[in-house]
Amino acid sequence: MTITPAAITWQTDDLGNEVPVSALFGDVYFSNSDGLCESQFVFIDHNDLPNRLAKLAPNQGFTVAEIGFGTGLNLLVLWQLWRQLRLNNPRLAKSRLQFITTEKFPLTKSDLAKALASIANRAPEFRGLIDQLLAAYPPLLAGCHRLSFFEDNLTVDIWLGDAAQSLQSLAQPDSYPSKPFIDAWFLDGFAPACNGDLWAQAIFTQIERLSTTATTAATFSAAGVVKRGLQSAGFLVKKVKGFGKKREMITAIIENCGTETQPQSQLQSLSPSKTKPPPQSLIIGAGVSGLMAAWALARRGHQVTLLDKTAPLAGASGNPRALLAPKMTPITHVSEHLHSLAYFYSSQFYRNLDQVATPSLVDHIVTPTGTLDLLTQSNVDTEQIKAYPDEVATTLANKAAQNLSGIFSQDLTENLFLPKSALINPQALKSAILAQPNIEFKKFLVQDIKDHGQNVIVTGCLDENDAATVVTLTADNVIICAGFESHLLHPKMFNCRKIRGQLSWFSPTAAQLAKLPKLPLKYNGYCAPFSPTKKDGEISPVNYPQPQFLLGASFDRNDEGLDVRNLDHKTSRDKLIAALPELDAVIPTVFDNWQARVGIRAQTPDYHPIVGKLSDNIWSLTAMGSKGYAFAPLCSEVLADLITDSFVPISSLMLSKLDPNRARLQMPLQP
Repeated sequence: MTITPAAITWQTDDLGNEVPVSALFGDVYFSNSDGLCESQFVFIDHNDLPNRLAKLAPNQGFTVAEIGFGTGLNLLVLWQLWRQLRLNNPRLAKSRLQFITTEKFPLTKSDLAKALASIANRAPEFRGLIDQLLAAYPPLLAGCHRLSFFEDNLTVDIWLGDAAQSLQSLAQPDSYPSKPFIDAWFLDGFAPACNGDLWAQAIFTQIERLSTTATTAATFSAAGVVKRGLQSAGFLVKKVKGFGKKREMITAIIENCGTETQPQSQLQSLSPSKTKPPPQSLIIGAGVSGLMAAWALARRGHQVTLLDKTAPLAGASGNPRALLAPKMTPITHVSEHLHSLAYFYSSQFYRNLDQVATPSLVDHIVTPTGTLDLLTQSNVDTEQIKAYPDEVATTLANKAAQNLSGIFSQDLTENLFLPKSALINPQALKSAILAQPNIEFKKFLVQDIKDHGQNVIVTGCLDENDAATVVTLTADNVIICAGFESHLLHPKMFNCRKIRGQLSWFSPTAAQLAKLPKLPLKYNGYCAPFSPTKKDGEISPVNYPQPQFLLGASFDRNDEGLDVRNLDHKTSRDKLIAALPELDAVIPTVFDNWQARVGIRAQTPDYHPIVGKLSDNIWSLTAMGSKGYAFAPLCSEVLADLITDSFVPISSLMLSKLDPNRARLQMPLQP
């Protein structure tokens, strides 16, 4: 589906500020008298959140779901409360808050900024949160958009689209013993008389599915349809005094899920979990999947030991740069298109990590570049690109494309420009993640893994030349991220197709550099100029500090050779010249001074990664193919959510496409 932005009119509130009104539903987004106080009174206080959140134990999570994101006001009030509680209660430092919200007609970013300006004017203490929300506000495309605010241990999932369908998409996998549930509901759609869809039985059916004992709900409405809907979902409903001049509102709680109970006089707080030591997780494989899994679990309070038989980024993830540029799809398919979903999340993730990484790390993870796709292998044409917001994808006029790319001798009218595309520096990413205090790297060759139900025992050796000296490691969870060798570690792991890829680069002369593309290009391959750093040389042979130009990558099935081949240099050159003949006189034909890196990728028959549970406490995050830097950030969030019994940021349908036990992986690959 495509998303239609909210049609907004503006009216002056009691304090003289302009506030938004829905032109479609004819209702205000928040109270004209005091929207902040209304949110606090209705949703925060009547879900007893100050008390319940304060009682969370370390590593415990709490999930709030909202119907009707609107201007994000409820999120801001909850966010401020969470910050204050964490400031006053140091034991909440490792507790987690997840906020899930739905919106069918989202405000444009400009309308949202205007709406929240009145909030910032009357309550300047919210200005910082408003700025963060606006900076992270997603493109208006259907599906789930995860916003991660690392420093606050806050995750926000904004589901754009029909509310009932979005709630239905929230996954509670039957194959997992512990399912995620909503702890508190904010029912904040427009009044039932204005927008009955948000109070329909389909909504209450999903609320019932996603709730459990002690789940609470609050809403400004006291309408009979709301009371009956909540009662049908198993809630004990109570009418109380409403906010301001409003006579009544509704609070509700599930006292004993699935059983008959006596009414309870007031809402009860959640009891804190018993304090437990932090979970111990072992991650096997320190490529981009292993690094992302380590970050995601460490952020959730796990003590992580990252294992690799060689070193971090020693395998296919160790190229000097990775290009973050998706394979686009028509906009109607985007909500279930992994390339798109992963690109939206990873674009934000790497930039956020750049901001919170240890200050002493001087190299940036992200180099914003934009990318020009010449559409030689694209799923979209220039007409389909027009449906996308320009901030995500657009088509440049021929002259603009030529000026931006530095390519002037041919027509570039048929193009896809990706403004947020970027180059990722793997070495900087590695440094930022390994600086996380909950993550330790250990060189270790795994020989055997045994899941004993309560824990997992991993045996191996610290040095492959001393295999007789066996070392035993114990953990609560083991995550296999060993790429094309993952199938050697667990009998349920699919034996993927092995794809050899060689990325080539050279140091252009000043004359060559002046005629080379000025930004990354995609065609039947890709190329990109980049400036190396000193740390690049730790993994790859890079002529620092000279500018570099890379081309790639080869794609050789069932080939595990790690030798550098001049034939692959030539193949990558030929692909570029076929797309841009004017570069034939610029790109060297003698490869003596070219450098390269060869990696073996793991690819599944359906081109989707393998993410999920293999046994009680053994998990998989692998088979990223050539898209590791795009897929791994989102897929690691999915995996970490599954391990911690949280809601994942993808639909149940997409989750099934990643499952290690999916039907496409039940038969071995044909040669």
